[in-house]
Amino acid sequence: MNVQELKRTANQVRKNIITAVYYAKAGHPGGSLSSAEIYTYLYMKEMNVDPADPGSPDRDRFVLSKGHTCPGLYGVMAERGFFDREELKTFRHVGSRLQGHPSMRMLPGIDMSTGSLGQGISCAVGIAAAAKVKGKSYRTYTLLGDGEIEEGQVWEAAMFASAKKLDNLCAIVDNNNLQIDGTLEEVNSPYPIDKKFEAFGFHVINVADGHDFDQLAAAFAEARTVKGQPTVIICKTTKGKGVSFMENNAGWHGKAPNEEEYKIAMADLERIGESL
Repeated sequence: MNVQELKRTANQVRKNIITAVYYAKAGHPGGSLSSAEIYTYLYMKEMNVDPADPGSPDRDRFVLSKGHTCPGLYGVMAERGFFDREELKTFRHVGSRLQGHPSMRMLPGIDMSTGSLGQGISCAVGIAAAAKVKGKSYRTYTLLGDGEIEEGQVWEAAMFASAKKLDNLCAIVDNNNLQIDGTLEEVNSPYPIDKKFEAFGFHVINVADGHDFDQLAAAFAEARTVKGQPTVIICKTTKGKGVSFMENNAGWHGKAPNEEEYKIAMADLERIGESL
């Protein structure tokens, strides 16, 4: 898949996000939209996964530490072929496989049930450590929110990952600078994020534009070369990316669009798609 195809896929992932949240009348669009390119690159280029064999012991693992942004994860899984796109309309419905936070019991292809912030990276560290113990070559990826890293458990996990030299672990931070109550600085600033991870023994890669596939490709390629320590890729992104009235608006952290807003959002994404 070339860069242009990745861009088109990411735009479709955004449509999937808006569709899922609209039909659920609930969910978290802002941080899902900001991560669309990250999800797309991971599932379409970076990770060794197979929708036909989602439980393969040799697959790469992905843990969505900021589990509330699962509309983005489901959006890309649909494009990758794990399930039909139409199923997105069941998001958060009773009995749906697409729960409001990822459930490994409900949906094949989900490697860890997440939602409580900080716990996802802790599980990912355990999965990466297990690979070392078992002599397995699979890699483990985990996506965190920048507000999430205000949780102390994140840094306990980071300390352990470094102590055990888990070079098969790649953490990604979606740095859109907004969380449910406002900007990071207004709530509880974790900056400088890169220096903190560096102090905890991580190899740090800063991505100036987390929506640029060339920059993402270079970052993930570099991460694969790192030996003896875990890696974190810190991606500068725009919350609500692609939808005019959601961009850089903390109010859309956890709110569903009404019918009029849904139509505007989809029209925004249609225009972007036409330009690609």
